[in-house]
Parts: sequence; structure tokens; C-alpha cells
Amino acid sequence: MAVSSIGASKLLVKAGGIGSQPSDLRRLSLSPVQISVRPRGHAPARRSVEVQASGNVFGSLFQVSTFGESHGGVVGCTISGCPPNVPISEADIQFELDRRRPGQSRITTPRKETDTCTIQSGVSDKGLTLGSPIHIFVPNTDQRGKDYSEMALAYRPSHADATYDFKYGIRAVQGGGRSSARETIGRVAAGAVAKKILKMLGTEVLAYVSQVHKVVLPDGVVDHETLTMEQIESNIVRCPDPEYAQKMIEAIDVVRVRGDSIGGVVTCIARNVPRGLGQPVFDKLEAELAKAMLSLPATKGFEFGSGFAGTFLMGSEHNDEFYVDPNGKIRTKTNRSGGIQGGISNGEIINMRIAFKPTATIGKKQYTVTRDREETELIARGRHDPCVVPRAVPMAEAMAALVLVNQLMAQKAQNELLPFTSPLQEPIPTVAPLNHV
Repeated sequence: MAVSSIGASKLLVKAGGIGSQPSDLRRLSLSPVQISVRPRGHAPARRSVEVQASGNVFGSLFQVSTFGESHGGVVGCTISGCPPNVPISEADIQFELDRRRPGQSRITTPRKETDTCTIQSGVSDKGLTLGSPIHIFVPNTDQRGKDYSEMALAYRPSHADATYDFKYGIRAVQGGGRSSARETIGRVAAGAVAKKILKMLGTEVLAYVSQVHKVVLPDGVVDHETLTMEQIESNIVRCPDPEYAQKMIEAIDVVRVRGDSIGGVVTCIARNVPRGLGQPVFDKLEAELAKAMLSLPATKGFEFGSGFAGTFLMGSEHNDEFYVDPNGKIRTKTNRSGGIQGGISNGEIINMRIAFKPTATIGKKQYTVTRDREETELIARGRHDPCVVPRAVPMAEAMAALVLVNQLMAQKAQNELLPFTSPLQEPIPTVAPLNHV
């Protein structure tokens, strides 16, 4: 927020930052909010307030705007700021959407959607990004609006139904509208493009389920140095350890048949992340990752590195001691910092954990109130996940990838514009030019 002028009777504040929105949306975030101020004793001042920001855009350089409601005609995203000449296809995006889609197993919502994507702009007929906005479109095909007739009147406990009414006075009842996890289709689609860029630079983002309710994967069982996508995708709960995966599946099955739900934890890692990503103070890398992850539906907690467990250690136990590896690089012997120190990546594996609450919509009787403030009982209908974490895995990967691509572009723009002055600085890896005519 930048104060553009201060006078005796008026304060003019511009919300947003230059370059924080795509050109066709910049006027929304840069529109001034005018607040008139008069000395005490004068007649009440007339306020002129203009608010046009709506929180649908993520990122500053690689920007993603998602659109659509759960039971509307379509969902999807528009990506602005994607570099040109990135090879991307609908198949690349579809792979990630298939990991997120409903109806993929008995432990997910039974809603049947193919989530078939179409790239409508921004990619050439040779499959390369053009540098212009990329529009990705996914139709909704299995809506059942009648399942939400009771919820049009009564609020689901712990759902966004009530707060949307508190804020807007109106809401999309069917499926929860924008508060539905259907919104994350746009994030995952954009994340597929971001992951492709990261892969070209040698960086990989992976996530997996590390806890379902009281089934907790012990530390050290998964080797983050060697973890593969194949291990994660080897079972329907997306836990890379077969023994614990089966226990998690059984825990979800128990509550599924009862019409109840449980929560869990997704662990996300990023390997081979260049050093120097992130900004000091307010835009620390972990702060950007936390915002990204906590913007996902049903999230309740975020920690990275040693997290809250680090509070039980002394400094002599917690500190990551440095050493020089055989290649002459400065490394850390341990990684309790989670790959980030002082808000800046240090080259070690970034690791974080995201807590997801039990699904709010359940098939058990609950006490609630109606829009008319009448107390009532509600048994929610509809098709909902008994546990969201198996499908949250690609969502977490997507948000991490979006943050890292934004940070890579910022690092390239700020710190590689002029020659390096220290041998400790490292350039962002370059990609060999593509041969195309």
C-alpha cells in the first residue's frame, strides 16, 4: 500500500503495487481509495470509497486468475506473464488435473467429472507458449443442484456458507460456489505450467500424504532425496509408504461408511531450488509459501523445516552447521531450517507441511441456523470427500510451483540484471534454446 498524497483534509491511498496485476486488471488494484478527514467539530465528512479488489489473482510476475463456481458451466484459469517458448500441451495439464479430479477412487467424492481441459489461447500450434495470456477452460458436467436444497436455507457448520452471506449478502448455494474445491482446478492447471518451467531449470516439486487422522507417517520413513512421483502415485491415498498407506485407507473407509469425515497432513518438498530466492522482511520465501498453502480450501495449519517441534530444541541442537562439499559448495549438515534461512532459499531441500481439517459437509445430523436466524437441524446431502488430503496433494504441489516460478522470475530480474560481485552468488540455470521455425 503506497500513500500517494497527504493533505489537510484528504488522504489518498492506492491499494496494490505496480505490476501486481495483469495489464487488463491493473486498474482494479490501482484504483484509489479516498478517505476524507476533517478536524473535530466540523460537519461529518462525505466518504468516497472505491473497492474493486476481489482476491482472485495470485502472483506478481507469473500471475494466475481463477474463475468459475462448483456448479456453474465452467471453471479454469488465465495465466499472465508466462515466459515464451515453454513447451506445454493439454496432456501435460491433464496429467495433473487427473490427480486432482473427483471420483478417482472409493475414498474420494463420488462426483464424476472428467475435468477435461482445453487450452484456448497463449500456446502456438507447435505447442510453445507465446508469452501472451494462457486461458485454460474446464467444463463442469456432473452438477446436481437439487442436493443443495436444504443448504439454500440452513448453513453447514464450519463451511463458508454463512461467511459468504455475511460478506456479500448472496452466494452460489449449489456446491459452495467459489468456496468449493472445484476452484482449485484453475490452480492445478496453472501449476502444471509452472512445474514444467521448474523442470526445465532442474527444480522438482513433490507432495505426499504424511498423516490421515491418527495415522502418522514417522519422520525419516520417506527419503526426500530419492522420493519419486511413482512412489506417491502407487496407491489411492498418495502415501509413498505401502504399510502406512493401507492404514490411512482403512481409516478413511471407516468414516466414509458412517457419513463422517477426517483430516490430515500433506508434506510438500522442492528439490534443487536455486539459492537466493525470497526477499527479506515482509516477502520471505516461507511467508509466500505459507500464504499460498493457506489459501487452499480446508487448510488449518502450515509449518516448514522443524516447525513447531523445533521449539522443543535448544539452539545448539537446532542449528544447521555449515560445511563445504566436494564440489566446493557451502552446504548444511542438517536441514532443520527447511531449505530457507532469513527468508531466502539456501539450496537445501525445501520442506513444508500443510494441515487440512475434516471435510465440513457430512451426512450426520448437526445443529445449525437458517438465513432467517431460526435454529434447526441439518443432514447435508451431496457428494463430498470423506478426507480431502489425497486430492490435496497436487493442489499443494501447484501452489508451491507457482510461488517458486514467481520467485525465480523476480531473482532473475533483480539480481542478474548487473554482473555478480561475489563468487557466492549463483545464476539461475539457463535452458538450451529450442529449435523451432
